[in-house]
Amino acid sequence: MIVAAAHATTLAEDCLQRNAWICPEYVRTRWPDISAALSEHVLITVVSVTLGTLIAFPMALLARRLPRFRGPVVGVSTALYTIPSLAMFSLLLPFTGLAVATVVTGLTLYSLTILVRNFLAGFDGVPEDVREAARGMGYGPGRLLFGVELPLALPSVFAGLRIAAVSTIALTTIGVIVGFGGLGNLISRGLNSFFKAEVFTASVLCVFLAVVADLVLLGAQRVATPWRRGANA
Repeated sequence: MIVAAAHATTLAEDCLQRNAWICPEYVRTRWPDISAALSEHVLITVVSVTLGTLIAFPMALLARRLPRFRGPVVGVSTALYTIPSLAMFSLLLPFTGLAVATVVTGLTLYSLTILVRNFLAGFDGVPEDVREAARGMGYGPGRLLFGVELPLALPSVFAGLRIAAVSTIALTTIGVIVGFGGLGNLISRGLNSFFKAEVFTASVLCVFLAVVADLVLLGAQRVATPWRRGANA
């Protein structure tokens, strides 16, 4: 038993020497670096998607209430997504410097394309007769929005949030060009040194984050729209 345990330990340590793609010993010995990069990745993603939501919501409302602004709002948000990330971060540098704000600002702008379109689609999907019925019951603009329109638009809203979250998790890695890329920092460092375990582990964690974010938002959608559970079943 002792010999077997010693042999297993030797194999685990040997994966670093062999520069193996899958290496538990790398995770064990470098966990502080991994957890710091993971925390940064999560923080950047959450802040970017939250800010994107806070900006996209009024933009979608403006486009919905005033049709003449619909074209410019959708056009501007779409145009932002066509800017390459390297160019986007470079354009932001004079204003935000080499800071995490550069990455957050860029990712927030990128998320607007997805969020504005989905929010608009959700509001457009609310039947006009439902709005008229609510107005006939004395609903004012605010109550109509938050009591009728927004709840009915939630499926489309959450669909946008899920896509934006997964997209932001992927794009966060590009923040390495300004030194704040979360798990992208590990991927870049691993590629430069050809450290296979570092590249593989960081990449797997990116995929894991995307799956977890999607499942969390899907669960939140189910909680926020209980009336759809029966229909989905």
